[in-house]
Amino acid sequence: MSQSLPEVWFYHLVRQPLDNVLPVLLEKAVARGVRIVVQLGAPERVDALDDRLWTYSEESFLPHGSARDGEAEQQAVYLTTGDENPNRATMRIFADGARAADAAAAGNASAYERLILMFDGNDEDVVADARAQWKWFKEAQYTLSYWQQNENGGWEKKAEHKPAT
Repeated sequence: MSQSLPEVWFYHLVRQPLDNVLPVLLEKAVARGVRIVVQLGAPERVDALDDRLWTYSEESFLPHGSARDGEAEQQAVYLTTGDENPNRATMRIFADGARAADAAAAGNASAYERLILMFDGNDEDVVADARAQWKWFKEAQYTLSYWQQNENGGWEKKAEHKPAT
């Protein structure tokens, strides 16, 4: 019995940093009832994003937490450096060095409807790694979308790949 593969979306950050963009995307997804795991590359980035999500807007509240907060299963947005999915998320976001292709290769992608890789377009090494991950997912027959920030900070779909059926 084969499990369906999640869609993989690449978000190329060129105008605004992750800490400004991610809260808005998370807020939109949570408003639609989506549960999310955000996987980051280092514990200090989890702490920094946790702080940012508390302070990014005085007009809104984004429910989130990490392992240190407890009750992980109750969190709409769960922040981590690991591969766990304690809140039964259907979306997983990878940023700041966390690699979506590694999670998929390890068999940790099937629980999700969508994987999102957010990467800094101002860092050549990060862009090269995103390209390598795109290639890996394409060869593995995932449905892919590539989004890039426009001049206004919005998102434009620049490319997509749908595997042959």
